[in-house]
Amino acid sequence: MDLLVAEPLEAEVLQWLQTRHALHYAPRLPEDRKRFAEALAQARAVILPAQIPVNARVLARAPLLRAIGRVVGGQDNIDLDACNGAGVTVLRSPEASAPAEAEFMLGALLTLLRPNPQAPHRVVGRELAHCTVGLVGMDAGARRLATVLQALGTQVRGYDPALHANSAHWSRWGVQPVSLRELFEQSDAVCVQLPLYSRYVGLLGDRILPWCKPGQVLVSVAPIDLFDEAVLADMLNSGRLAAAWLDSVAPGPLAPGQPLHGAAGLQTTPRLAAYTREARLRSAWGVARQLHDVLRRTPATVRPGARPGATTPPVLRDWISPGAPAASAASPASR
Repeated sequence: MDLLVAEPLEAEVLQWLQTRHALHYAPRLPEDRKRFAEALAQARAVILPAQIPVNARVLARAPLLRAIGRVVGGQDNIDLDACNGAGVTVLRSPEASAPAEAEFMLGALLTLLRPNPQAPHRVVGRELAHCTVGLVGMDAGARRLATVLQALGTQVRGYDPALHANSAHWSRWGVQPVSLRELFEQSDAVCVQLPLYSRYVGLLGDRILPWCKPGQVLVSVAPIDLFDEAVLADMLNSGRLAAAWLDSVAPGPLAPGQPLHGAAGLQTTPRLAAYTREARLRSAWGVARQLHDVLRRTPATVRPGARPGATTPPVLRDWISPGAPAASAASPASR
């Protein structure tokens, strides 16, 4: 088969792919690991949900595989080095969610900067026009947010470890580059949207957070692993951070006995920032077109270096249902 679609996909995108490639649509297939492995062994490309990890062992059992598409979610659980070594391309459409994430962060900022009606002692709120907002990570969503904030009269600071302070991008975006510590020292509010790499784990910890401006509010759509949870909890419980909204927190870090359990001023959501119909559709189209291009350019042969003995995949069984209805959106948890 050309393409295995193992997660819900919008009907119009699915139809477009079906007219161009031999496609099998089985959004519930990952629930059966054995059958999923059998199907993957026959696919030249696959669209995978975010909860399915990819490592060298998975790739070794998929000798025909040339591309992995991910419509929602990041690539945190994909071994990119293994994919590169095996000649398998990982395809995403990261800018598709930029408008949705910018709107989400703006709404979170407005909420956190206004008085909490449930607080025992109501503190007067703030207007964004008189605030300085720091952006940690300058992805497409952050750049879009910067434009909206500037229209409101907000001063915007920025930090991105992959971008030099002398880069011409900063002036084009209208964002003042500063060091990470300076950003936290100077900002009334901070938005974090930095992608997670191993070198960034715990980046926002005891070297940065204790220097935050008193009364600062924090919004993050980045993985929780960027934070030292104990330090973040200390800053919230002490009142140094007035409030935080984290959009990437699974139940685990909030469980009893964990540092963030019951932390003062903490709001969490299960990765809702990009969970809009429009963002999902943009991403699906972006990934579909990239997969189409890869399938056109690559031969339907076993990859060089694929595991010996895996060249003859088992016969595809009738549990795959090409005609199954496409879903309009995946659940937030699939991000």
